[in-house]
Amino acid sequence: MMAFNKPHFLRFLNWRKEKRVIRGIMGSRSVLEEMTQGSNSVAGVKDFYGEDSATEDQPVTPWAFSVASGFTLLRDPHHNKGLAFTDKERDAHYLRGLLPPSVLSQELQEKKFLTLLRQYQVPLHKYMAMMDLQERNEKLFYKLLIDHVEELLPLVYTPTVGEACQKYGSIFRRPQGLFISLKDKGKILEILKNWHEKDIQVIVVTDGERILGLGDLGCQGMGIPVGKLSLYTALGGVRPSACLPITLDVGTNNEDLLNDEFYIGLRQKRATGSEYAEFVHEFMSAVKQNYGEKILIQFEDFANHNAFELLEKYRTTHLVFNDDIQGTASVVLAGLIASLKLLGGNLADHTFLFLGAGEAGTGIAELIALEMSKKTNSPIEEMRKKIWLVDSKGLVVSSRKESLQSFKLPWAHDFEPVTTLLEAVQTIRPTVLIGTSGKGKTFTKEVVEAMSSINSKPLILALSNPTSQAECTAEEAYNWSQGKAIFASGSPFDPVEYEGKTFVPGQANNAYIFPGFGLGLIMCGAIRIHDDMLLAASEALASQVTEEHLAKGLIYPPYKDIRKISAHIAAKVAEKAYELGLAGRLPKPENLVKFAERCMYSPVYRNYR
Repeated sequence: MMAFNKPHFLRFLNWRKEKRVIRGIMGSRSVLEEMTQGSNSVAGVKDFYGEDSATEDQPVTPWAFSVASGFTLLRDPHHNKGLAFTDKERDAHYLRGLLPPSVLSQELQEKKFLTLLRQYQVPLHKYMAMMDLQERNEKLFYKLLIDHVEELLPLVYTPTVGEACQKYGSIFRRPQGLFISLKDKGKILEILKNWHEKDIQVIVVTDGERILGLGDLGCQGMGIPVGKLSLYTALGGVRPSACLPITLDVGTNNEDLLNDEFYIGLRQKRATGSEYAEFVHEFMSAVKQNYGEKILIQFEDFANHNAFELLEKYRTTHLVFNDDIQGTASVVLAGLIASLKLLGGNLADHTFLFLGAGEAGTGIAELIALEMSKKTNSPIEEMRKKIWLVDSKGLVVSSRKESLQSFKLPWAHDFEPVTTLLEAVQTIRPTVLIGTSGKGKTFTKEVVEAMSSINSKPLILALSNPTSQAECTAEEAYNWSQGKAIFASGSPFDPVEYEGKTFVPGQANNAYIFPGFGLGLIMCGAIRIHDDMLLAASEALASQVTEEHLAKGLIYPPYKDIRKISAHIAAKVAEKAYELGLAGRLPKPENLVKFAERCMYSPVYRNYR
């Protein structure tokens, strides 16, 4: 129990006396923060809302937080329970008359909202309804998302979030994160302080230049950080109040948006060169100054030419993670490890061909090479020779080195030039075909048939998002391969029946990895990310794939078990951080899986006094 602080307590009583009419403190958050600053803070974490805290080391005294009353309470998404307020709570918090007399349980509220949601026919309308619920009743939103993750994940994230970003200017209602534009240069630290939550543990940030496979959406890319952080909470258990979505608005080169009267961002071409670099550096410095060394910064949907450079520049000074490069790589590697039970052999026995040589493709390739290198004790340079990349100009080969971007150079092998994917399949004869091109319908019937003629069980991963950009559909993969293919995709596809057998396509979605990965970093107080942590996350995910899953053709476990999966990933990541000496939380918990489960945020309603 924390020591009694008489001056703070007297200030609290005096303030309560002055604000007797309000009978709550939520309308004056700054007073609460001033009273509790430093008193219940450990590693930058306070638990104002009575949430589960991933890094809480000591209890909060009962007077350190109170609950708002009346309209203030009903309009606070952290505390609002709607019709679930009991008669006793309605009396205690001046809610009589503000609600109908009926009292509904959270479970009944959940059933009611789900019934309403299912009446919508348009996915974007469902997305908007879910966002409205999040703004109105946070715990009910996360309860729904956790309990019905397989149904609702495609709505709050890919593929629906892609359409939401395209139309974000039209559907924008209330800010769900921080918009920091070039006009704010020199004031970024001040803007970070404007955010109402002070104890942030994870930031997801985008500059909107490469949103999914949709290209430059500028400021409207905010839907991606918002969606990612919803999954951090629902799937990984990170407190919602500890999450901060940010969009860096440096302009857009999308002429349609620049001419759209509803566009919400800067109406100018994208900043580049030193102007861009200085702006991002001010942001990175301000984040570290405001939130400390252990704040996790996740880069999201930056264009290739910036993504690699930013990750390389800040990985030694900040706790940074690029989900498009590292998260995608980790989840794909997990699927490959799990698929070995169907394919046979080990990774080094297989040949990999990528369509797409951008940040996702090269990130996956490098992690595969690293895993093979560690398992075989061979130089990583030798393992890279088993991996081939095709870009827009054909196979990446040594004769093209003069014109290749730096991140493609490790994959420029000695081989004759090849211009098409089909020709590459026929000459390289890969066992695994991976699509990260961002272009739909590129795994043609001829390509799939060629893979099937070479392999008894071709592994085909069509990873580009959203669904419209997938290299092929699940139905095409199974039909064109005559039921031989092992298939997974980035966006979800329905089960496919072929010649009396039902195939369940897997989804190689980053949502399997980054929520648990982030939780692991937070709960161990990591200060840097090492590639071995990504390997640990991949192996932890692969270990959750059972023989029953494999019998259905699944190389990823179902999402209904995602919180259990995230706990195991978090534990393995934290274990590796302790092993590498990168964990700041000491002593190390005895059982990291159980510790991860205890750290997870619970969306169940609390009882108010």
